[in-house]
Amino acid sequence: MRYGIVILPEKRWPETRARWRQADDLGFAHGWTFDHLSWRWLRDGPWFGALPTLAAAAASTSRIRLGTLVATPNLRHPVTLAKDMMTLDDISGGRAICGLGAGAPGADADAMGAPRLSPGRRADRFEEFVGLTDRLLRQDRTSHAGEFYVAHDARMTPGCVQRPRASIAVAASGPRGMRLAARLADAWITTGIPGNFEPGRFDGKVGELRGQLARLSVACEREGRDPGSLDKIIMAGVQLGGVLASADAFAAASGMFADLGFTDLVVFWPREEFPFAGEAAVLEKIAVT
Repeated sequence: MRYGIVILPEKRWPETRARWRQADDLGFAHGWTFDHLSWRWLRDGPWFGALPTLAAAAASTSRIRLGTLVATPNLRHPVTLAKDMMTLDDISGGRAICGLGAGAPGADADAMGAPRLSPGRRADRFEEFVGLTDRLLRQDRTSHAGEFYVAHDARMTPGCVQRPRASIAVAASGPRGMRLAARLADAWITTGIPGNFEPGRFDGKVGELRGQLARLSVACEREGRDPGSLDKIIMAGVQLGGVLASADAFAAASGMFADLGFTDLVVFWPREEFPFAGEAAVLEKIAVT
């Protein structure tokens, strides 16, 4: 089991930089930040951009991998996203993770003036979004004329440090999204029950998580892929709370998720209040170095 941490882009850089450096020192394998203009319960508070934050974190750390949680069509175009991810991979020396998601209706989409799409149309858009991003990160030159995106001889030189491209992690819960992850991604991400933000404990969702993993295995088989070749990342946040209540709780959660078949467990840097409330001192007790 590998361990990661989410550091929200809600503090000014001196404090955020200290958190990234501490996460690097504590031995977390990967660190993530939310790629939103604002987010749910924290919408009225301070909030900074994900990719500049990750670039600064890359220059301030030496080992931890850095990912978007998650870049979506609500905010991003594949051409500019790929250029930014190529740059992040270069600054970090090959530590970038391009976390991608379909993008739900809400404040981000509304802020950009995007039309409301049905779930089926969002899935269509996401399939093109991931496929084009994958091609752009792999190739020096890409042209594409699709239903949602156009690229005219888009250049990605010198390319990613990682080969054949920076890692891609796809957050998905439906059958189409899972097949997309199986076809193109290096990792699959889940945060628990799709569309459910009700607070809960990590040990109350075993059945649902087991079902998701089973559906992911079916998706891999349909794409002709060994399910064991796809990393499986679980984000222990609001729905899967209690993981950082103590070192013992973390150990219990880690064992449970590993037994289910997850390869990576990601926790949130503890906040003083909801959401993700907890004591940052627990991070020292679970240091994975």
